[in-house]
Amino acid sequence: MISKDVINQIVNSQQERLLLMDTLLLREIPKLQMNTSQAMIVQGVRRCGKSTWLHQIFKKYEQAAIFLNFEDPRLSGFNLQDFNRLHEIALEKNCTAYFFDEIQNIHQWESFVRFRLDERYQVFITGSNASMLSKELGTKLTGRHISKEMFPFSYAEFISFKQIASNENSTISYLNNGGFPEYLKTGNPDVLMHLFNDIIIRDIAVRYGIKNTAILMQLAAWLVSNIGKLFTANSLRKIIPIQSSSTMMEYLAYFADSYLFFYVPKFSYSYKTQIINPKKLYCIDNGLVKINSISFTDNVGRLFENMVFLQLRRFYSEIYYFNEKKECDFVVFEKGNIHKLYQACWVLNQDNTQRETEGLLDALIFFNLTTGYIITHQQHDSFIVENKTIIVLPFHEWIGG
Repeated sequence: MISKDVINQIVNSQQERLLLMDTLLLREIPKLQMNTSQAMIVQGVRRCGKSTWLHQIFKKYEQAAIFLNFEDPRLSGFNLQDFNRLHEIALEKNCTAYFFDEIQNIHQWESFVRFRLDERYQVFITGSNASMLSKELGTKLTGRHISKEMFPFSYAEFISFKQIASNENSTISYLNNGGFPEYLKTGNPDVLMHLFNDIIIRDIAVRYGIKNTAILMQLAAWLVSNIGKLFTANSLRKIIPIQSSSTMMEYLAYFADSYLFFYVPKFSYSYKTQIINPKKLYCIDNGLVKINSISFTDNVGRLFENMVFLQLRRFYSEIYYFNEKKECDFVVFEKGNIHKLYQACWVLNQDNTQRETEGLLDALIFFNLTTGYIITHQQHDSFIVENKTIIVLPFHEWIGG
């Protein structure tokens, strides 16, 4: 329990600090809407800009409101009863809205939010654990929230932040630096090293009570060094000394819930087949990969593929790779229906053009689509193979289109 006076002091001190902070670039959230009867929830990886977004919305809010960042160490032990004391403060201040940062740290927060929504308060929330939030949203807040994901800067946000042109050179810069705002602002690699460690220790080891953090770090180091590759939990157990397959699966799930890594399944109409086949590995940010990878050789092809995946993942959650006879990098579904097919290839040349084209063609025939896309660094082309159109586009033009 925390006294009402202490809670009020924390609210006031956090608000004073907010008013002095730079707002930087307003973040993109696709199809952002707001309704007084629904909570607006933004979730994503730590330090991607969720708090900045929340600060910006709070500063623009025209009526009195409560802002509370639950990662403040002074709020350690905050519980459901403390929410009642917080509401007393809100009533005294004539507040009409709540802004909660990293709310997943507080047990039963959804009960308080639901009650305030019923009283017509507006509620804005951020969180950095997809699984925990989804479980809570599926209980008290079913049908009472609008949930959006936030990623590090997109390419469009990156060039806006850096004030550079959209072209092949800025594509290279984005590929190597990624989109974490603080790293782009400072250029200090320690920012991304500390972030990587914070996600593993604070968001995973501490939250789930994992004592052997060395094994967890070893697994994370292997994953960040092998983006774009296929893997299975059993194959990882031959590399990382984790004997239990269930423990390995749990650790992989924790990384996904924290938005650090993504695992793309092989396309199949059978869910069982999707589960047993190897998954393709991607990471939330290229800069994070470059700084924390233990690989000593640059692999621009896999970094480029990771960058293309992240652009697709911003807008689509149903993404697969295709591999019947040949491989196609990305099969994108929308609302359960096939949408588009993509290959990611840094540069098409004599060594890989046939492979990339045949993989895309194989998928086009399988899904009975007429057009597929190969995304490259700087090449344009368009050609027809077996009555199928293949369009080659540079990354920066694909984004603009």
